[in-house]
Amino acid sequence: MIKTLYVRIIAVFLAIILFSLLSAFLIGYYFFKQEIHSTGQDDMMAVGENMMLLYEQTKPNDPDAFLQRMVNVSAHPIQLHSRTGSVKYYSIPDTEHVKVAPEVINQVLQGKEYRSPGRGEPTFIGLPFLIDGKPYAMFMQFSSQNENIMNRMMLLILIVGLFIGSICIVLAARYLVKQLQALTHATKRLAKGDFDVTVKATSGDEMGALSHHFNVMAKELKQLEQMRQDFVSNVSHEIQTPLTSISGFATALKQGNLVAEGNRNHYLDIIIAESGRLSKLSDNLLKLASLDSEHHPFEATRYHLDEQIREVVVTCEPQWSAKKIIIDLDWEGSIPITADRDQLNQVWMNLLGNSIKFTPEGGHIVISLSVSNNEIWFAIADSGIGIAPEQLDKVFERFYKSDQSRNRSISGSGLGLAIAKKIVVLHHGRIAAASEEGKGTTVSVQLPAEQEGCKS
Repeated sequence: MIKTLYVRIIAVFLAIILFSLLSAFLIGYYFFKQEIHSTGQDDMMAVGENMMLLYEQTKPNDPDAFLQRMVNVSAHPIQLHSRTGSVKYYSIPDTEHVKVAPEVINQVLQGKEYRSPGRGEPTFIGLPFLIDGKPYAMFMQFSSQNENIMNRMMLLILIVGLFIGSICIVLAARYLVKQLQALTHATKRLAKGDFDVTVKATSGDEMGALSHHFNVMAKELKQLEQMRQDFVSNVSHEIQTPLTSISGFATALKQGNLVAEGNRNHYLDIIIAESGRLSKLSDNLLKLASLDSEHHPFEATRYHLDEQIREVVVTCEPQWSAKKIIIDLDWEGSIPITADRDQLNQVWMNLLGNSIKFTPEGGHIVISLSVSNNEIWFAIADSGIGIAPEQLDKVFERFYKSDQSRNRSISGSGLGLAIAKKIVVLHHGRIAAASEEGKGTTVSVQLPAEQEGCKS
């Protein structure tokens, strides 16, 4: 296929060059034909007048020999007509004399000069010539040798131009196809799953831009592949751990001799808790898949955000009151917002749940709201364990956990902040986290007060 493209490029370029040269030649000849005709006649007029002047001055004894020498010098064939109708030809080799009409001969014999019209006819002139006192009509024509020389010269120019252009086109096409071959080879490697492939951009034209965009695509595909692998690994881990616990404790309960009667309820509680973790993980995965799709419903309504935050705090009261955490709400007045109420409720639930989870007993959580330039600012600050600086940029990634050891005392799937970020982005907002180890974490959310044409 590449060879076919290579041949096609060369063939098209050669056809263009040939057509261009021939067109230029024909157009130039059309526009300059009359000028060439007139210039040739002027030259022959000058030659003829000088010839007659020389004849008058030298008075040669043999007029025929004189005229033949003049023809040999000027390369313009001559035919001499007398009043009696006789005609003499003085020519050079390979010359075909032009036929002159009788009325033109008579016109010249009467002492008038003549110029051929040149409209598709040979170029010649007629001059009255006195030889030994007798009037003659001398006709000079443009030499066919001169015409042949000019034709051969133009043909040589065309051939040389075509040859040089062909060499340049072959080299240029080879260079162009070489870049396409590199892209094809890289694409094949990419299709086989080799994402560590780059194409060198050797120019700043469209091919260079294509190579650059290919490299960007390969890099993004590599990142997507890494995310896919991490996703599969994390999902497998998150599912395998509770399944192992459920299977182990269920097997122990089935074999009654392995479990003391007083531990049965404890094992059953563990099975129920692990089942709940699996159910929650499935719900979160489905929610993320729905948010990632283009068909997730977005129903923007106008409501008071401050009331929604209070409801979320009340809903989570069993969790924060059990740990004796103090929660402060910091805002003034009602704060209206136009957004998807259910989606934002999920955001506040996830953020508050995270803060409660990582805040020790007797800790403190502050939730604040403010409005500025038609933007709503939400912040939740806790006095929890904090996040290391090198981990702070990753907390919104799916399945990422700051507790890399996966301490089972702090359970979670690592999807809460990822879901929160996705919902905030769908609302054209921003979410960020700031933290200091041992002193707590602050998560801030910025949202537009009005949503226009929001779609997932």
